[in-house]
Amino acid sequence: MRALVLAAGMGERLRPLTDVTPKPMLELGGHPLIHYPLAMLRRAGITDVAINVHHLGSVIQHGLGDGSQLGLRITYAPEPVLLGTGGPLNGLRDFLGGDTFVMANSDTILDLDLRAMIAFHRAHAALATIALFNPANLDYYSRLEIDAAQRLSRMRLLARRDPLQYDDYPSRLDEGVAATLSPFMYCGVIVAEPAVLDLVPPKPPWSLMQGLFAPMVARAQSVFGYVHTGYFRTMDDLKSYDALKAEFASSPSPKII
Repeated sequence: MRALVLAAGMGERLRPLTDVTPKPMLELGGHPLIHYPLAMLRRAGITDVAINVHHLGSVIQHGLGDGSQLGLRITYAPEPVLLGTGGPLNGLRDFLGGDTFVMANSDTILDLDLRAMIAFHRAHAALATIALFNPANLDYYSRLEIDAAQRLSRMRLLARRDPLQYDDYPSRLDEGVAATLSPFMYCGVIVAEPAVLDLVPPKPPWSLMQGLFAPMVARAQSVFGYVHTGYFRTMDDLKSYDALKAEFASSPSPKII
């Protein structure tokens, strides 16, 4: 099994820090941020990993090398022009297309049991399984809604926050059905089958959710949600970065690396 870690973003909300250090290499708890998803993959036995790079990509490549010091084999996928969160899949079909594969964000810290998520994915014969989390305030995020069997029945992609506005997939849903669904946010990990690669838009740039998984949900294809109830943090801006550094400094870090 192989994986893709998404690390090409500009980290604009973390400037001026990201003017000189790419977001995946910012330090937290004594490690670069990207070490956390890489450790999650390694714990699940996944050691062949592709990492897409763009902004200050050479810093990431120099910092991680070939991955051998982390127990990994890293393949880099440079993007001279940003391809969007989904675009790397177009160029990595041969790398990822032989088996079930995993996609992970480089800026997410969580104690997800990835082996259990993969087992859930296979037990449900899913085309894709998306890790979900229930935050304190869901208004800040797109809403991924699952039924009692944990099948994704609707994605409400956040279009604007004030006032709240969503792009719905499917665009219409029976009110009675909608009332039975449970909403969550995406927390940065996806397990997918090679058949998903046949559904990707032909030309980047494109978004993973809007361009691939939301349309799959709208077509009632086999997309499931795996609810994570453990530790989960994401670093979105300078304020959240400072809060995370303070958290890690004041208490033992979770055993996730």
